[in-house]
Amino acid sequence: MRAVIQRTFETALFVDGEEISRIPSGLTVFLAVCRGDTEVQADYFARKVARLRVFRDENDKMNRSILDAGGEILLVSQFSLAGTLGKGSGNRPDFGHAELPERARELYERVRDKLREEGLTVKTGVFGAHMYIEQKQDGPLSFIFEC
Repeated sequence: MRAVIQRTFETALFVDGEEISRIPSGLTVFLAVCRGDTEVQADYFARKVARLRVFRDENDKMNRSILDAGGEILLVSQFSLAGTLGKGSGNRPDFGHAELPERARELYERVRDKLREEGLTVKTGVFGAHMYIEQKQDGPLSFIFEC
C-alpha cells in the first residue's frame, strides 16, 4: 500500500460536478493498493492512520492523533500512487505495481471499514472514478506512507 496522508482544514470531493463527500477538518488520505498487498497490511495501515500523531496539543507539539483531536477522514482511492517513474519507463508512468481493480477495491474497502471500527468518521470518494478535489491544507502537512 502506498498513501499520501494530509492534514486538512476542509476537503470536498466531486464526481461529474456533484459533491460526493466533504469533511470539515481531519485527514485526507489518498490510497493506492499495490500488487501483493494483503489484509494484514490493510489492517496495519488503518491502525497506523488512526494513531498517527499529527495534530497539535496544548504545547503546540504534534502529539495528538485524529482519535484524540477529533475530525474526520476522507479516504480517496488513487491508483496513480502505485505508478513509478524510474529508469526504463521513458516519460510515461509505469502502473505495473498497481493491484487489479477488483482486489484493490476489496482492500480499499477493508481499510475504510477498519478505520470506522476505530470509531472514526470516514467518508470516501468513488472507487475508480475521475474525481475533483477542493482542499484547504493545514500546514501544509503531508506524509508519504508505504507498508
